[in-house]
Amino acid sequence: MSEYGGALGRRRSLPARLLASPARRLDWALLLAVLALSVIGSVLVYSATKADGSEGFVKKHILNLAIGLILGGVTTALDYRLLRAYAPIVYGAACLGLAVVLTPVGATVNGSHSWIVVGGGFQIQPSEFAKVGMVVLLAMILGEPRDGEVGPGRRDILLALALAALPAGLVMLQPDLGTTLVFATVIIGVLSMSGAPKRWVGGLVGAAAALALTVWWLHLLKPYQVHRFTAFADPSADPQGAGYNAQQARIAVGSGGVFGNGLFHGEQTNGHFVPEQHTDFIFTVAGEELGFIGAVLIIALLGVVLWRGLRIAREAADLFGALVATGVVCWLAFQTFENIGMTVGIMPITGLPLPFVSYGGSAAFANFIAVGLLQTVHLRHNPYE
Repeated sequence: MSEYGGALGRRRSLPARLLASPARRLDWALLLAVLALSVIGSVLVYSATKADGSEGFVKKHILNLAIGLILGGVTTALDYRLLRAYAPIVYGAACLGLAVVLTPVGATVNGSHSWIVVGGGFQIQPSEFAKVGMVVLLAMILGEPRDGEVGPGRRDILLALALAALPAGLVMLQPDLGTTLVFATVIIGVLSMSGAPKRWVGGLVGAAAALALTVWWLHLLKPYQVHRFTAFADPSADPQGAGYNAQQARIAVGSGGVFGNGLFHGEQTNGHFVPEQHTDFIFTVAGEELGFIGAVLIIALLGVVLWRGLRIAREAADLFGALVATGVVCWLAFQTFENIGMTVGIMPITGLPLPFVSYGGSAAFANFIAVGLLQTVHLRHNPYE
């Protein structure tokens, strides 16, 4: 080949290299949906907190999102296949954080002893990062069938359940019922997709139901948790007490109608009738100010995130990657359904934030790490890459 031809070949190979670059091969539908939700969430956080005359919340929220994007980018750059080796470390660090919370170092916020104050107005909630640890550990144990086995064997299943019980138990001691339910959903989802016998999945669901009934009948729940469940059954029974949050949330969402009352013009939002409306009840701000149209847009964007996650799980190069993606989807799907459900009155109030929309630091970091896990599985769905 002539010198000119060689140079021309090199020039032509540049677009090919760009087309093959990792950034080009990202799941952009997933990423754009997450970014759109983050922008909408920032606007809603500002609307929910502007009546206080302080921009501190929205500035801090944007900083949290920026840090979350960095963490998500770092996770995307990692080869998810290396997580097999580091999964025990991630799991151990998560359990250590949950144990530290139960010491005098931990702090109580809204009745839950789930936080570690690090200074400068920042707090860490280890249970959010424990979701990451739970996903990668279950995928590691259940995603590597032994020789001659199609799916995980009895020893693997029992080991996975035993190790999952430790962080779940530590979270229950805080107590944080919402995160415990997320753990249960992830366990059942990953176990179902791993190829485990159906009797194990059915038995686990039955055991979870029996445990829930036992906890209820033995009065092991905190009084405020019991009140939340009774308020879910009948918010009007105690409108000034346990049913107040649920009732005000319904009023706020219902008052928005089809097109909403206009951004920053929600009477319920500006009057702070709904407690924690920038975190757990952020969907009430969307319902009141953006109406049915805005609420559907948020649900649709969250649906895109879950759809792309399921597609990534289906196209994963190996069972480990498929289970990592499945665990992330189960985690985000349950939180989405629970948060929106408690806002409109079809689920009890558990204090779970709406992914990518609610204000929060630890939750934002964990959510973006979860997206990073989906992206790294997607980037390496070809086993030869």
